[in-house]
Parts: sequence; C-alpha cells; structure tokens
Amino acid sequence: MNAPRPKRKTWAAWLAFLGGPLGLHRFYLHGMGDLLGWLLPIPTALGLYGIERVRLHGLDDPWSWVLIPCLGFTIAACALMTIVYGLMTPEKWNARHNPGLAPEAAPGRTSWFTIAAVVAALFFGATVLMASIAFSFQRYFEHQIEAGRQISQ
Repeated sequence: MNAPRPKRKTWAAWLAFLGGPLGLHRFYLHGMGDLLGWLLPIPTALGLYGIERVRLHGLDDPWSWVLIPCLGFTIAACALMTIVYGLMTPEKWNARHNPGLAPEAAPGRTSWFTIAAVVAALFFGATVLMASIAFSFQRYFEHQIEAGRQISQ
C-alpha cells in the first residue's frame, strides 16, 4: 500500500486563497470526505446569487443585502485560513498534517511562495471583508432611514 503524500504548506495556502470558497484546501488537507469542504460552496453560491439579484432587481433588493455578505465573509475567512497556514511553524504543520515526517521536514517549511500567498490573502481578504461590512451597514442604515421617514409621515 502506498504511503500518503505529504501535505505541503505552500500548496495548502495557495489553495485556501484561490480556491478556498470552493473548499479546495479542505479537500487537499482532509480528503474528499471532509464535510466542511463540501459545505463551503454553499455560502459562496448564495453570495453569487445575491450579486445576480442586484443585477436583476437593483440595489434596493433586500435579499441581496443578506446574500452578498455571505460571499464576502466566506472569501475573508478563506483568506484568514491562508494566513494561518502560511504562518504556521514547520513543526506544528508537520505534526498536524504530516504526522509520519520529521518536525523540520520540507513540506512544512515556509518559502517565498508561501509568504506571497500570505501577503495576497492579507491584502485581498481585508479588502473584501471591509467592503462586505460597508455594504451591509450602508444598506441597513438606508433601510432604517427610509422606515423612519415613513413613520414620521
């Protein structure tokens, strides 16, 4: 029987950054039977549906206010996982994902490609998170102001 392939930290970081909302990093690290990997595409699809609702019905569609942040928060969470993977020490990485290897084995080492994934995730994840929060609060407060105007009339 073949020994399992070692899980590389750089691959996991880039999969979390680029394919995290589809669960690719979870499948890479935990296999195709990982439940969270199969659940991650759900908020991604809901957020994409929210964007489509905005395109069809405009920004005043209340369902899009709820659905679009699902995509933003999923992307931000996957960017956070990229940062966690990239900054994990080789000893901790290999103990968790490559238990048969030495603590300082190559799959757990940090390279410049790993750091590039962390930097990209920090920039892009923070941007998407702030945009999602701003969109949610703006739409909520606009809705509250409109409700207050209707009450006062």
